[in-house]
Amino acid sequence: MVAKILHGLSETEAQSRLNRFGPNVVKEQSSHPLISFLLKFWAPVPWMLEVTLILEILLHKDSAIIVISLLLVFNAVLGFSQEQRAQDALALLRKRLHIRARVFRDNAWKEVPAADLVPGDYIHTRVGDLVPADLELAEGAILVDQSALTGESVPAEREAGALVYSGSIIRRGEASGEVTATGSHSYFGKTAELVRTAKTKGHLEELIFSIVRYLVIMDGLLVVAILIFAVHHNMPLTTVLPFALILLVASVPVALPATFTLATAMASLSLAHKGVLVTRLSAIEDAAAMTDLFSDKTGTLTQNSLTLSATRVLDNSTDADLLAMAAIASDRSTQDPIDLAILEAVKTHGITTRDRTAFIPFDPSTKRSEARFLKNGVPWRAMKGAPPVIAQLAEAREWEQETRTLAADGARVLAIAEGPENGPLELTGLIALSDPPRPDALAVLTSLRNLGIRVRMVTGDTVATARVVASALGMDGAVCGREQIQDLTQDCAVYAGVFPEDKFHLVQKLQKQQRVTAMTGDGVNDAPALKQAEVGIAVASATDVAKAAASLVLTEPGLGAVVSAITAGRRVYQRMLTYILNKIVKTIQVALFLSLGLLLFHQFVVTPLLVLLLLFANDFVTMSIADDNVRYSPKPDRWNVRALMLSALVLAIAWLFYTFLAFAFARYQHLSLPATQTFDFLALVFSGLANVFLVRERGHVWESLPGRFLILASCADILIVSLLASRGILMSAVPWTDIGGLLAATLAYMMLLDQIKVPLLHRMA
Repeated sequence: MVAKILHGLSETEAQSRLNRFGPNVVKEQSSHPLISFLLKFWAPVPWMLEVTLILEILLHKDSAIIVISLLLVFNAVLGFSQEQRAQDALALLRKRLHIRARVFRDNAWKEVPAADLVPGDYIHTRVGDLVPADLELAEGAILVDQSALTGESVPAEREAGALVYSGSIIRRGEASGEVTATGSHSYFGKTAELVRTAKTKGHLEELIFSIVRYLVIMDGLLVVAILIFAVHHNMPLTTVLPFALILLVASVPVALPATFTLATAMASLSLAHKGVLVTRLSAIEDAAAMTDLFSDKTGTLTQNSLTLSATRVLDNSTDADLLAMAAIASDRSTQDPIDLAILEAVKTHGITTRDRTAFIPFDPSTKRSEARFLKNGVPWRAMKGAPPVIAQLAEAREWEQETRTLAADGARVLAIAEGPENGPLELTGLIALSDPPRPDALAVLTSLRNLGIRVRMVTGDTVATARVVASALGMDGAVCGREQIQDLTQDCAVYAGVFPEDKFHLVQKLQKQQRVTAMTGDGVNDAPALKQAEVGIAVASATDVAKAAASLVLTEPGLGAVVSAITAGRRVYQRMLTYILNKIVKTIQVALFLSLGLLLFHQFVVTPLLVLLLLFANDFVTMSIADDNVRYSPKPDRWNVRALMLSALVLAIAWLFYTFLAFAFARYQHLSLPATQTFDFLALVFSGLANVFLVRERGHVWESLPGRFLILASCADILIVSLLASRGILMSAVPWTDIGGLLAATLAYMMLLDQIKVPLLHRMA
């Protein structure tokens, strides 16, 4: 020890290395908050709204300018706040390193901030310490809890020559060693770097952009046709341009981001009462599309606590005698997980132990602990430890096969021996300790499989241990070691012996295969994969780092809330499918009706002002879909834009026929052009609302009751536009009899279309 201490650094050399390697902290790369906020206006959906806003400004459309500006700012603020929350993961990682360390410099021991440690420093750690940097031990022996870093469920013994990772916790003993890596170069720092570089792939904007592309192309062709028609018939451009602009504005699902936000926010409030906190709203949509779930074993599928799993008596004693001897050779004051598990088992079985006269705690160098006591007045001793060591001391023979049998089940095996204080020892038996599955894990995994989700377990434990847990949980499939992680051609149910970067890259690999992935976990080692996955799920026992990196945080023990999150996500998907399908139908219907009306009848069948009013009457009322009653699908939901467009086209043509019938009826009634335009406007409003009720239910319209807000909003919409039309406010007046007749005809036509819709949407699914 003295020779090693003499090699401690000087303060001058330490400062030189600090300048060269940098401080022992996780590097932070952050941009100015104002820049981060402004970048929220640079994306596909904001681009579409911004172009529309510029056109509205040029045409001095004040009401549209206000609405679009508010939507832009609202979406930017929401995105900025979510991004700031994500940065909390790095902040928590940095806080973990804000500790002090005992270091030997200039031939003297002193305490320095852990941030000032450099490679080559000689430091001392003891029980309760958080290891401040990667160390190579030079002397001493410690029991190290690395579960938050490596996923190993059992604390590991470390002696001279072994490597101890930064961020580990010393559970027993003390040791000194040389710092080998600091900051982002340490094992802990590399995990932090993975969290920083992880990026969740978003699907919502990609979907919106794909849908809008179809609509803009269609409306663009119609605008070109209208402009050619206007030039050919010498129509003034000041009259035609606002009309053309309205067609383009109608193509942009302006209220979709707000509707999605409302739907996911309401779902997140509901989930909060079911033990799930949502930190990233888009994760709810991703939960609906989830196809694969990587679940950490320790603390997620198992209880993360050692318990007695088996005993093997090898002499004439009983199981109670065996456990009593094991308890005597254990001590609660050491807080050793193995001792605690044995003492808890003895307490559970009601076994009485004897008073000790002496106790020698577990020593990694001897790999055993020992106790002295009186047995029937005779000085006696009991030992527990590694089977080869205890068997040798007891000169036992037939113990290896039993040990292998217990170890094959993934358990940690200890041997127990007893005998006179000065006499020979006899091998009493073997005990096996394991980390058992959570009581609810099997039922939850079954529910997930029934929802069409492929569940895979990932763990830092051995293949043997992982295989036992997988078997208990009914996880069929291959159990793969670390060398097979990169080979995704093999469908592994379990990945054992994994490191943090393995989990991170495993998620990335599936994402490249267009699989929507989720990851559950509890430790620092899970944080990068939790952030990279579309749905990162931190369990209730998770570290703060894991919770900050995740998009869903469970507040109750167990994984039952994961099922609630998935079903909630699928309900949100159904609501958004209703909104988008309705939006496409109405866009096609309105665009074709306005364009063909002008081209065929040489007149505006609806004025630009009424079209703008139509956007308010339909688009913003349909935001109540966010709270609609829906049934979730039994399999992962995926957006099929092509099928969606084809289904919408069929319904749109059917509704287009309806609006031309309404136009023909107005002409037949010899209504004036302004009154006809009002009647056409009412037809578009009523059909828009009817279409919502038509497409919200994948079966027949009467098979489920609409949400209360949807019913109230629809009734209010009908009442308001009917009053405006009857009194001639913002439009020419029409009689109540025509309004009532049109509403009744719309309902009858909706029931007729319902017979077409059911098989149509069934094929789309």
